[in-house]
Formats: sequence, C-alpha cells, structure tokens
Amino acid sequence: MPQLALKRLQANIKRCRLCENMQSEPVVGVPVLSKVMLIGQAPGIKERDIQKPFAWTAGKTLFKWFATLGINEEQFRNKVYMTAICRCFPGKKLVKGVAKGGDRVPDKTEINNCSKWLKKEIKAIQPELIIPVGKLAISQIMPVNKLDEIIGNQFRLEFYGQSADIIPLPHPSGASTWHQREPGKGLLKKALNKIQKHDAWQQLETQ
Repeated sequence: MPQLALKRLQANIKRCRLCENMQSEPVVGVPVLSKVMLIGQAPGIKERDIQKPFAWTAGKTLFKWFATLGINEEQFRNKVYMTAICRCFPGKKLVKGVAKGGDRVPDKTEINNCSKWLKKEIKAIQPELIIPVGKLAISQIMPVNKLDEIIGNQFRLEFYGQSADIIPLPHPSGASTWHQREPGKGLLKKALNKIQKHDAWQQLETQ
C-alpha cells in the first residue's frame, strides 16, 4: 500500500465515532510503511490531548527500553508503525460513579469495533514483526495467563490473516512493577534482545 493510501486509512480511523463511551477522537501514529508494528492497548488522557500514542509517562519508559537497542523516540516513531487495540481514550475507572484509579479497560464491544481498523492496518502494513505491549494487546493475538509464560519468547502466529513473528512486551505503566523486578526484569531484557536480533528490526537501521 502506498503511503498516501495509508494516510487515507488513518484519516478514516480518525473520523470513527462508533463507541459512545469513549472520551476522545481516535489517536494514530506516524503513517510509516514499516515491517515492524507495535500494538498498544488504548491511549491515556495525555495521549488524548497530545494526539500521539505513548506520549506520556508510560511512553517515556517504553522509549527508554528501545533506546537500549540504539533507537531513540523520534527514530522509533518514524520507523515503526504504532497502533493500538482501541484508538480512543476510554476514560477513568469509575468507583460508585467517581473517577478513581487508572484508566477504564475497553469493553468487548469497543475492542470489536476498533478491530476492523486494526485488520485494515495489518493488511496494509503486512508486518513481519508485531510487538504487542501489555496484557490486553497480547491477549488479542494469543491466550495469556501469566506474563512470566509469555514475555521473553518469540511466537510465529497468524493475526488477521497475516503470518508474523510476535514478541510481546509488558506494559510500561508506572502502576505495574512487574518489569522492574525478577523474573520480569530479566524476561523483559530477553524480549528486547529478541527484537534487536529480528531481521525486520535490523532493517530499520538502513531506513
């Protein structure tokens, strides 16, 4: 797919208003034709305002991880196609009608509504390496019980008709300490090493 057609697809995504409980317009990344695709969960409130995926605290941690592989945030955004299971900010968790704690987890209908766009992106990009970030994103591609059983491994799977290598990462949220302590810390490093060695990732250096 030419980049112009990808830009048109993203423009259509940004016009989507299927989910009435979502609290922002869809957030999209740079329309880069890349063989590496990163799939997040859903934008947070800062991403809603800035209109960029992984634009705040979790993003700072995520890009620190990739900096260890020799690619900074600006390079990453311009070389890796960034998308998400849901493109809109879902709002904060409500406890007895009051916003409390973290962000609300998108429901099955919202995930299904947004999946049509993800299918189109997969078809357009035809990624060779998919990096799902966080348990929600990982679970849309493969069954996941414990992160310890998934992170640090590479899987060859078909996702929306595209056969690709899948290397999952934990969510870089500050609310989780899984990636800061063992075995998570070591498994994260193992996953990043697998990403760095992947042919599709190495091709980024030549772009």
